[in-house]
Amino acid sequence: MRRITALFQGSNLRARAMRSSFLTVGGFGASQMIRLASNLILTRLLFPEAFGMMALVMVFIQGLYQFSDVGVGPAIMQSKRGDDPRFLNTAWTIQAGRGVLLWLVASVLAYPMALLYGEPQLMQILPVAALTLVIQGFNPTRLMLANRHLQLGRVTTIDIVTQLTGIVSAVVLAYLTQSVWALVFSSIISCLVQLFLFWIYLVGHRDRFEWEKPAAHELINFGKWIFLSTVAGFLFNQSDKMLLGAYLPLDQFGVYNIGFFLASFPLLLGISVTHKLLIPLYRERPPRESAANFAALRKMRFVVSGGLLFGVAILAFIGVPLAEFLYDPRYHEAGIIVVIIACMQVPQIIVLTYDQAALAAGDSRRFFVLAATRAVIMLGAMFLALEMFGLIGALFSIGIAMAVIYPVVVWLARRMGAWDPLHDLTFAVLGAGVIAAALWLNWDGVVQLAASS
Repeated sequence: MRRITALFQGSNLRARAMRSSFLTVGGFGASQMIRLASNLILTRLLFPEAFGMMALVMVFIQGLYQFSDVGVGPAIMQSKRGDDPRFLNTAWTIQAGRGVLLWLVASVLAYPMALLYGEPQLMQILPVAALTLVIQGFNPTRLMLANRHLQLGRVTTIDIVTQLTGIVSAVVLAYLTQSVWALVFSSIISCLVQLFLFWIYLVGHRDRFEWEKPAAHELINFGKWIFLSTVAGFLFNQSDKMLLGAYLPLDQFGVYNIGFFLASFPLLLGISVTHKLLIPLYRERPPRESAANFAALRKMRFVVSGGLLFGVAILAFIGVPLAEFLYDPRYHEAGIIVVIIACMQVPQIIVLTYDQAALAAGDSRRFFVLAATRAVIMLGAMFLALEMFGLIGALFSIGIAMAVIYPVVVWLARRMGAWDPLHDLTFAVLGAGVIAAALWLNWDGVVQLAASS
């Protein structure tokens, strides 16, 4: 017990990484339990169409956010000036101005989006929902500094309190309004609470408006590739919702999003852990610098990939009965969607720990090459699969596209000295076994979904 406790004590990199990993996993677990409880309540208060409508809104809001991302967070995390007050003030000024600009763009685009998806209500909802972008633009740089130095205790606590606030407000508003507006206003409330708590309880530099030319030049030079990367990242991560939102009826699209919500737990956990930990780890212990650094990262990879594959396997095996137990019959089709999506996430889990190595080294250009390749292949594969096989084809195209992208991931990882073929081969074999067993156990459901696509 003392040895375990000692791992979490001190200010060295390993102790900070262990504490941050524990907090990230614990915070994510609490967050997902809260989201699940909220989801179960809201699905009984609202109709599937409300979840489909909100999914379209969130795709649009996230698209605006990512199409304008200039990499303020990663820049602060990797820059040598990441603790310089003038650098931080300039970064915060850019971030705040961007939030206001995004709201204006959302207001202008609301009408065309309503026409594109044939949903007139989007014209009223989008400008209101986009207020969250203005609010988030004023989040303090102390949030990025906490990630830079792997000091995530207060951030995790604030995130949980924020989510509880948003969920309570969503449930109350859903009960009172029986409308998708409950989800819109609850997101605004949670963003306001989060902003207040960040400013009050996070310690460190106090932001103010300032424009220092060298800092702005560094941020913009680093951020130009981050901007392009996040555009590509949005297309990659939201390709399913963009295409399925136009292809499926709104109620079936809502059911798909319930299935995606359940199946994405392990992968979202992996993304949360790797994005918060890997830039500091790669920055302070570059894998190409020594065999000891590479060995330490290999241990981390095996632990992370093993845990995520275990989580995916559970969902792949119990997806159907889980959905039938948690939801009423309107959402039961989500079960087989959980099974397939969980299986198709295996290739992404295998390569999850590689791309942040480029950002840690300040090589945002190669990071963009990978992001762009993923976006093109994923969009192309999903579009063709939808046209040829319908929903079932789109679901399977997720895993097929990631397998095709693997050589580009290897190219990037080798440039950074991070590629670990032993890790990849081990989890490819284990993952293939999980996929084969899960699909065999649920084959009747797969056939039924294919027939209805």
